[in-house]
Amino acid sequence: MNFLRGVMGGPSAGPQPSGAETIQKLCDRVASSTLLDDRRDAVRALKSLSKKYRLEVGIQAMEHLIHVLQTDRSDSEIIGYALDTLYNVISNDLEEEEQDDSEEENLPKQVDDLGSQFTEIFIKQQENVTLLLTLVEEFDFHVRWPGVKLLTSLLKQQGPQVQQIILVSPMGVSRLMDLLADSREVIRNDGVLLLQQLTKSNAAIQKIVAFENAFERLLDIITEEGNSDGGIVVEDCLLLLQNLLKNNNSNQNFFKEGSYIQRMKPWFEVGDDNCGWSAQKVTNLHLMLQLVRVLVSPTNPPGATSSCQKAMFHCGLLQQLCTILMATGVPADILTETINTVSEVIRGCQMNQDYFASVNAPSNPPRPAIVVLLMSMVNERQPFVLRCAVLYCFQCFLYKNQKGQGEIVSTLLPSTIDATGNSVSAGQLLCGGLFSTDSLSNWCAAVALAHALQENATLKEQLLRVQLATSIGNPPVSLLQQCTNILSQGDKIDRRGSKVQTRVGLLMLLCTWLSNCSIAVTHFLHNPANIPFLTGQIAENLGEEEQLVQGLCALLLGISIYYNDNSLENYRKEKLKQLIEKRIGRENFIEKLGFISKHELYSRAAQKPQPSFSIPDHMMFDHEFTKLVKELEGVISKAIYKSSEEDKKEEEVKKTLEQHDNIVTHYKKVIREQDQELEELKQRINTLTSQNEQLQATVTQQVSQIQQHKDQYNLLKVQLGKDTQHHNSHSDTFQMNGIQMEEVSKLREELEEWKNKHELLQGQLREKDAVIEKLKSSQLEMGTTEQSSQTSKSGGLEHNNDLQKELEMLRTQIQLQSAEISKLQIENQKLQNTSADPALGDSGAAAANNSEVEGRLEQEIKELKSKVKALCEEKESLKQHLDSSSSTVAILQDEKSKLQQEVAESKKEQDDLLVLLADQDQKLSALKIKLKDLGVPVEDEDDIESGDQGDEDEDGDEEEQD
Repeated sequence: MNFLRGVMGGPSAGPQPSGAETIQKLCDRVASSTLLDDRRDAVRALKSLSKKYRLEVGIQAMEHLIHVLQTDRSDSEIIGYALDTLYNVISNDLEEEEQDDSEEENLPKQVDDLGSQFTEIFIKQQENVTLLLTLVEEFDFHVRWPGVKLLTSLLKQQGPQVQQIILVSPMGVSRLMDLLADSREVIRNDGVLLLQQLTKSNAAIQKIVAFENAFERLLDIITEEGNSDGGIVVEDCLLLLQNLLKNNNSNQNFFKEGSYIQRMKPWFEVGDDNCGWSAQKVTNLHLMLQLVRVLVSPTNPPGATSSCQKAMFHCGLLQQLCTILMATGVPADILTETINTVSEVIRGCQMNQDYFASVNAPSNPPRPAIVVLLMSMVNERQPFVLRCAVLYCFQCFLYKNQKGQGEIVSTLLPSTIDATGNSVSAGQLLCGGLFSTDSLSNWCAAVALAHALQENATLKEQLLRVQLATSIGNPPVSLLQQCTNILSQGDKIDRRGSKVQTRVGLLMLLCTWLSNCSIAVTHFLHNPANIPFLTGQIAENLGEEEQLVQGLCALLLGISIYYNDNSLENYRKEKLKQLIEKRIGRENFIEKLGFISKHELYSRAAQKPQPSFSIPDHMMFDHEFTKLVKELEGVISKAIYKSSEEDKKEEEVKKTLEQHDNIVTHYKKVIREQDQELEELKQRINTLTSQNEQLQATVTQQVSQIQQHKDQYNLLKVQLGKDTQHHNSHSDTFQMNGIQMEEVSKLREELEEWKNKHELLQGQLREKDAVIEKLKSSQLEMGTTEQSSQTSKSGGLEHNNDLQKELEMLRTQIQLQSAEISKLQIENQKLQNTSADPALGDSGAAAANNSEVEGRLEQEIKELKSKVKALCEEKESLKQHLDSSSSTVAILQDEKSKLQQEVAESKKEQDDLLVLLADQDQKLSALKIKLKDLGVPVEDEDDIESGDQGDEDEDGDEEEQD
């Protein structure tokens, strides 16, 4: 145990072993000892030696330490010692006190190589990394924390190789994501550092981490730590978010769809007291602004950028950034980054650009934010980076914003200039910067004005109207003339800054202005000094700095040729080409034109829209201008070599194209008219649709009224008796089936007529009864018959409402009358026989009496026969009316059955709806229970729903009763 005493500091006798020998003995102890305590002590001793003897421990002990990790997993203490030892061997974090001053120069490179070599040895066996992932899952602090640190160090040394191993390992990334949920802040924070290294430059792992709910967890950590006021943990989380989102369209879309942009707004809620910003807060806010820029970067797909810009406006993030922009006491670097962030949030988004145009600075009187920013851009006392940021903001405000371009140019036009001079406009600031003695202000103002004219031929023509008052007593000159005057003066004006910067800016402005605008080219050529100046500049052999100016002069001259409409006789295309051939030479002209694209600063500007320059002298080219050069360089070279015949052909082609354009314009007009007609037809369709909807609503209302009538009908059926129920059912059926009230009234009138006829028959029968009463004394059977006839008559009167019974009564009357007639005939025969019998007496008085009675009876018989005949006719007519009434009743019964069927179907549909409502209530209650389990407050509406359900049940019961 001498080597242990030497390591642990105990007394020893004899010579001290060297470090390598001690490490060798400790390794043997780890490999051969059977007792766990001995192995643990040996590993602890190796840990204490691993920092001082890093190389020796790494060479001799790494294999044994890996074996310990594989075999002694049950003992967390020895596992922790082994992981710490491996971390000390692989990590490049060295203690300063262990290094000599003489070795500090050569040490970093040796250390990097040593850590990388040991990492390569460790990951050569992929099982080692898989084993380490398993150990990181252990909850024991002494195992998990050193495991996290070791894995982070491996990723730092050999990132791509370790990433690939973790990626193919089952649930490898998911295991590491659990570190963010650890309640121990040390492990959680180191887990964030581990994920930073894991997600570097690996899109596959970035997607897995994002879909493992990383955004939610990281934003929660940032909120818990205090947002921008938090410590370095917030910085680490922001760096990890940048790794996940930068150049990863899938994660950016997931971040936007998950509504995480809305959670970024509280980051920028800066208080009124902005003094005393800590360095950590500045760093955090700087990273937060960079994270916003990652989501709206111009290098992202246009669709993704546009959706993020709209989301930032709707959630109030853009408004919050503009508040910081106009606040006081904000550090300069935060203000600069805020300007750059706002620039990219509004770039190409009309809605955001319109909002930014409406923002006012908190001044008295209030000024637009654009004017305040332009004042900073043309102020040479402002920091260089801030002026670059303002220029970028102005460029982004005008990018694809013709409305904003028109507003800027309108401030320069004579009709809109403020005559009082109380307020400074954007146009006045640009002109002031364009003609100041500071070359950087000249360049920035020229580029800003060029962006106001970008791809807008109308504004290029309007800008020709701008007149400038150069000095008292002199007539005003146009803006175009003033620009060429300053350009021709060159170095004669004493300026601060680069000698060529002002001329480069003015030439870029003129090239942008004249391109694709023949009227502007004509105005430019109308000044006789311009063409000689350009040819003189191009033909001279100047220094390297002036070559850039020569190339831009060649470009401007080429634009004057290519977009020349030959309206000026002295400056036609052919004459300008001959001038180039005589004074410059075509090859020399093309060579000078090529100086632009070959310049180093041109290549830098072409990379990205944001102007990023290390020093002011490097500000030479604008990103949009590089696109214009690419577009025009080739066509100008071709135009220079074209002959007059080719120009004529080209003009003919242009005329043909103009004719085609006119035809296209005509067809466009026709299409517009057709579109208007289509819109009118669509409006008519919409109107008819609305009318249809109103009619449907009316039908629905009528159906509901019919249903109400049905309900009333059912109530009346219950309340009225059977006879009344039968009568009312017919009348209700008439009303509900569309039979008009006139038909009902006709039927009632016919019924009244039949009643009157019946009364007449009764009167006639009474007269007949009176005649028969006189004969009662002669024959009693006849009285009995009359009594039964009266009985039958009274029975018929009781059933006068039923047509069938009335018919039966008429039949019985006819039978009785026939019987009476037959009886009267028999009686008459008897009387005749009596009058003829001599035994009865032959007195004259008796014979006279008999003859009178006989005559009277015959007359009554004739009358009765006529009455019987009339009754028969009435009987036939009653049969016809009865048949028509029975057919009407059959029709009504059919309609009644149809209505009953519709009611049954309505009941069935109502039952189905009740079933669906019951299922929906069950689903809603289940969802409410889930929401309550998740902690989301849910408004209780059970009472209301139960009340509604009770009403529906009562309605259903009433329908069932009906």
